[in-house]
Amino acid sequence: MSNKRTMLISGNVAVALAAIDIGVDFFAGYPITPSSEIAEELSFRLPASGGKFIQMEDEIAAMAAVIGASLAGARAMTATSGPGFSLKQENIGYACMTEVPCVIVNVMRGGPSTGLPTLTSQGDVMQARWGTHGDHPIIALVPHSVQDTYFQTVNAFNFAEKYRVPVVLLLDEVIGHMNERVELPPREELNVVYRKMPDVPPEKFIPYKNTKELVNPMPPFGSGYRYHVTGLCYDETGFPTNDTAKIAKLLDRLQSKMVKFSPELEQTESNNAEDCDILLVSYGSVFRSSKTAVKIARENGKNIGIVCLTTLWPFPYETLRRLAAGKKAVIVAEQNLGMISEELMKCTTYDRVHHIGRADGEILSPPQIVDKIMEVYDAAGL
Repeated sequence: MSNKRTMLISGNVAVALAAIDIGVDFFAGYPITPSSEIAEELSFRLPASGGKFIQMEDEIAAMAAVIGASLAGARAMTATSGPGFSLKQENIGYACMTEVPCVIVNVMRGGPSTGLPTLTSQGDVMQARWGTHGDHPIIALVPHSVQDTYFQTVNAFNFAEKYRVPVVLLLDEVIGHMNERVELPPREELNVVYRKMPDVPPEKFIPYKNTKELVNPMPPFGSGYRYHVTGLCYDETGFPTNDTAKIAKLLDRLQSKMVKFSPELEQTESNNAEDCDILLVSYGSVFRSSKTAVKIARENGKNIGIVCLTTLWPFPYETLRRLAAGKKAVIVAEQNLGMISEELMKCTTYDRVHHIGRADGEILSPPQIVDKIMEVYDAAGL
């Protein structure tokens, strides 16, 4: 990278810097630990770059404001943590149904309820997928370092704009508050994706056509293109319908987006995963402990491979089925009591999946993961 920027920053600050660099126009949010630094940074950086920052009266209003800003053409985002993420769910569902591109950053802390405001967790990963009611498409990304947080924030906005879908960026408290040395590219070297605009005049524009492209143009309100937006099931014109055939086409198109574009969205990182005896799967800050644990295990003669999940939803089932094939066991290390381990059971036989997790606010340590690796090796007779 030419003219790269080297600095020492936290994951939360990396989110804010990436948002500015990718051209965010609007932030609406409400302070909540451990995400508040994102709002603090953007409260002065965003107005200085010509954008709008607003602290709303609560998380529900913040999500509504983000949707409205996006419909008006803004690249819009919010940031929160577990309790605030819960409050946003109805409006996230509205954004899913109406195909409004936006980014929701959730810096995960312990729960349920008020839980552990200052301690880490990965307890919201299933909520990111199924937090709002009904069948709906969603993208969720989980960075594992401060530098990765910067680039996944960029990806989150590009995915949102390209596919017209809300994108959830799931940091955990460790990544959000950890400071690391990063090397960031110049802004002009970033690939910036913009939403598709109509190629027909306003009088011929059909906002929700059922086409093979699946993603329709999205002109901003006030640009001369008038169309209806509703959370009800709608037809190609955007107006509500009870016609079951039209409803089926709508829901099929929304779901088909994630199926068709999954290969473009999938991000995994693996090492020695093809020909190992046992596979270790992790994500976020736990991947850091897992890498060290695998290094120690391999130094002790254990043939173990590792996979890091960055795109959590849509879930990389086919990749993990392929990697899990022929393995004696799969270990899932995560900062919860067993969420993604349930998804791995869909990729191999139930009895081959082993889970190690914590939900007490302390991160899984490499020695704890090493102990689990040795336990599984002994149980497999290796």
